[in-house]
Amino acid sequence: MTSELPSPAITDVDLGTVLSALADPLRRGIIIDLARGDGLDISGERACGSFALPVAKSTRTYHWRILREAGLIRQRNAGNGTFVRLRRDEFDTRFPGLLDLIVDLTPSRSIGDSGAPAPSPRPPA
Repeated sequence: MTSELPSPAITDVDLGTVLSALADPLRRGIIIDLARGDGLDISGERACGSFALPVAKSTRTYHWRILREAGLIRQRNAGNGTFVRLRRDEFDTRFPGLLDLIVDLTPSRSIGDSGAPAPSPRPPA
């Protein structure tokens, strides 16, 4: 049985809420992966479990909820998995160019990479 989880109508999506959701590097990485088409199936979906997120399952669920409630994604439960898709067409109509801007301004790196510089090696003692 398939059931779609609730998400706001695109007309109810608030830019401030979207930007707040995208402020987190992990969530931004998820959206960028979806926008670039990384790992999508033929229907434009990807299994939530296929993302290599460096956090506990409960934290993953929290991040999915934030993205869904911000209106960025749609999620559906199907059998023993949950699938996600970016609301790209709807978003491009509501906020033209926003997703492209986010993708273009974010350097390529794996999800979970905070972008912080690596610590300097210690000099030999």
